Amino acid sequence: MKQVVCSALLLLVCFVCGCDKIHTGSRKAAVFVPAAPDYNESKMWYVERNDQGDGVDVFYIPSAWKFDWKTSDSLVSHYADSSLPEHRVHMETEMTKIAEYMALGNNFYSPHYRHITLDSWATLNEDTIARRYMDVSFKDVKAAFRHFLTNYNQGRPFILAGFSQGGKSVVELMKHLSEEERKRMIAAYVLGYKVTPADVEKAPWIKPATDSIDTGVTICYNSVSDVKYIKPIVSAPNVMCINPVNWCTDATPAVLNDTITVTVDPHYKVLVLQGFDGSYLPNILNVLNTGDYHGIEPWVYSDCLKKNMCQRIRSFQQKK
Repeated sequence: MKQVVCSALLLLVCFVCGCDKIHTGSRKAAVFVPAAPDYNESKMWYVERNDQGDGVDVFYIPSAWKFDWKTSDSLVSHYADSSLPEHRVHMETEMTKIAEYMALGNNFYSPHYRHITLDSWATLNEDTIARRYMDVSFKDVKAAFRHFLTNYNQGRPFILAGFSQGGKSVVELMKHLSEEERKRMIAAYVLGYKVTPADVEKAPWIKPATDSIDTGVTICYNSVSDVKYIKPIVSAPNVMCINPVNWCTDATPAVLNDTITVTVDPHYKVLVLQGFDGSYLPNILNVLNTGDYHGIEPWVYSDCLKKNMCQRIRSFQQKK
């Protein structure tokens, strides 16, 4: 399992260490917002069609990869530019790795979008993050999801999933689902992000998963070495957490890969890991992977998630 996680993170390590990150010295620097993607273009999608009759559609939203960058005329951008191949390549690497287990027997659709940069998250300012994300990134996510429903999904049951900023996108998308769409949603996987009290107040249909087979629910978790390393920008306040190893929401511990003990902290709604060596995780701007295990969320539990998606699909189909 460590080999799988290391492989998935190798590109991120290289990217964090070798990227052309910029530091602007002035708050008055002009800001460049890339043009919105056209989801009629195939290059804006990573798609695998593997359903043989028993599968469903998976709509997966990737995390953030890009740092702040400058255009050729020195304009600063806080967004990935999905029109640029060099900006899409890292997102596509994540999509490919995720598809290795989420696309098994399912149709898998993942859009490129103008995600906010890692520097945006490093501001630790929830208002700045929310404004930049909602003004640009979420508009893309909504447009991509509507394109998916109209052109790909065509009334089939579906699963929503996303990691980190993609997890935030899943939460925001759920607030905009119609009643008919909510009935077709098998489950939502919010990996490495939070569901806040404000989220469920606005959308009371966002319900936590309580076991391995309930449907129409949200699977949410964040991993830390100790609760003192909880990072509010991704994991607090949080109203739900489930252990993806034993599918318990209480403090019943579970053992992963014979060496890692995974336990839900019922008060803080996070997973506390013992016996996991996260020293290889890249420190991201002194914000993430510093006592928390944000970088592992979709990878270290991949076998558990793969099995669980099958369980929830079967449960959903049996109810029909």
